[in-house]
Amino acid sequence: MNEKGSTTVQDVYYVSGSTAILAEDMGKALLAQFQGIRFREEKIPFVYGLDDARKALAHILHQSAGSQPLVFCTIMDQETRDVFNSPQVHFFDIFLDTLERLEQRLQAKALREPGYSRHFTISKMDKRVDAIHFSLEHDDGTKLAEYDEAEIILIGVSRSGKTPVSIYLATHMELKSANFPLTSDHLDQSELPKEIVRNRKKVISLTCSPSYLHNIREKRYAGSTYASIANCTKELQQAKQLFLRHNLKVLNVEGRSIEEIAVQAIQAVGLGRKSVRPRV
Repeated sequence: MNEKGSTTVQDVYYVSGSTAILAEDMGKALLAQFQGIRFREEKIPFVYGLDDARKALAHILHQSAGSQPLVFCTIMDQETRDVFNSPQVHFFDIFLDTLERLEQRLQAKALREPGYSRHFTISKMDKRVDAIHFSLEHDDGTKLAEYDEAEIILIGVSRSGKTPVSIYLATHMELKSANFPLTSDHLDQSELPKEIVRNRKKVISLTCSPSYLHNIREKRYAGSTYASIANCTKELQQAKQLFLRHNLKVLNVEGRSIEEIAVQAIQAVGLGRKSVRPRV
């Protein structure tokens, strides 16, 4: 805030020899730590050479009118990149220092090729689309017979966050995620379908406190028995016994974002660690 109490505005540019998606993602992750500032952002992708770089810098300086904008850059070519290392902007080279340190540590030369990750975009996108389709088709207990194909299975009482976490796992982590609601039939009988029991190593059980669940349900079904604190307490206790009986991994969702829950879920089922090999 300035002295008059208005929000500070800072111009930001994400410049790249490729799509600028990585520059934007990394820049945004850093800028998210500064909540008191409003950022006016623009991507400038496909800066292939000196002419493109000079035009881009001229555009930046014209748009920002001497306000010294922030420039986050992922351009690999040094001569092109150096065009933006101007005293009229605050220049942040996202790759250079890290890449050089990695070369020293790994005792190998980096490709330094712009947009190399795009080589794998098609296969990665296909995997993501497949995961999204699977998660949508196996939401809320549908197609139980196909749960063997799931990479992770979420279970829990109604409104415990199964569907949003499942969709996040598919869209952001390319994982085939299924989810199953614990209804009164399963809770009263303390039983789970055989399709879930035989896949218990892939199952994450979501839980929370009765008051937390009550507040969520009350927003949608105010004053109902379904949302009552007594019913929430009963369902969660029954679910806990069910989780214990089948020795299932349990994750408390209370106070956690969807992203946090998703990361902790994949770590719990052993999907958080992957080996990456160079591709030819």
